[in-house]
Amino acid sequence: MKLFADTPARRTRQVLADLLFVAWLVLWVWIGAAVHDGTLHLAGPGRQTESAATSMGEQLRDAGGRLGDAPLVGDELAVPFDRAADASDGLAAAGRDTVEAVERLALLLGLSVALIPILVVAALHLPRRWRFVREATAGARFVDSQQDLDLFALRALAHQPMRVLAAVSDDPAGAWRARDPDVVRRLAALELADLGLRPAKRTGKRPGSAT
Repeated sequence: MKLFADTPARRTRQVLADLLFVAWLVLWVWIGAAVHDGTLHLAGPGRQTESAATSMGEQLRDAGGRLGDAPLVGDELAVPFDRAADASDGLAAAGRDTVEAVERLALLLGLSVALIPILVVAALHLPRRWRFVREATAGARFVDSQQDLDLFALRALAHQPMRVLAAVSDDPAGAWRARDPDVVRRLAALELADLGLRPAKRTGKRPGSAT
């Protein structure tokens, strides 16, 4: 798999773009975590309410239990304490519900703040990078000899603008059909540059020559 271009300028741009994307991702993950943690602070009063109400309910039940042991009127004395303990339990439950709601809100806000900008940039950056990797990887399999330049020259005739082809030759298609080596090389170089590839280095030996 070919991740980066052979040409230094394009490779540098790709590396910088990837680094900026990673930095962008880390930045918004950090911001999302900060928003999550900041929102969780709003659950503090709910936790305090739950803790205080739970403690109060336990104390009221304990007091009611002791008064209930009193002879004759014990049960009647314990009733108000039991009711107050039940009310404290309801208050503690409300505190727990508040904490759970704030926790859900914190998670939703944190994810939204982080994911929205990350997904927007990812939708722009990742398809372009994947398209380059796919095309460059496929093209790199053919850049292994001078004979393969003919394939890239043919692609250049189909893909390159007319003004670019005219700068190569007055009759680029005719020169390609005639296998003009200079025109084939220049046409192939155009297509290879778009793919971020370089032609195979010349070895100075003809195919089939003795070593």
